[in-house]
Amino acid sequence: MARSGQVTVTTTGTAVQGTNQPGNRFALAAHPDNTDTIWVGNDDAGDVSSSNGFPLSPGATVDPGSILEIIVGNLNELWVDADVGGEKLCWIRLN
Repeated sequence: MARSGQVTVTTTGTAVQGTNQPGNRFALAAHPDNTDTIWVGNDDAGDVSSSNGFPLSPGATVDPGSILEIIVGNLNELWVDADVGGEKLCWIRLN
């Protein structure tokens, strides 16, 4: 089972489902090469956007002020969208 990976949002406004990765605790961060905000969450209809997602700023680094630690049963419970196509969400399973 993978311990880390990335989710790429190819097209702005088209949310991408997280990787099928069973777990419990994940740390999430915007890829350091991103140029704009990415949005993480789930609106209970299999989508996320800037109006209902959790923002992660571009160029985040792995320090306590720039990562999101989240508890979900599987990373595929989350969706990712971006203000710019090609942006990435980085994840690592903590358990």
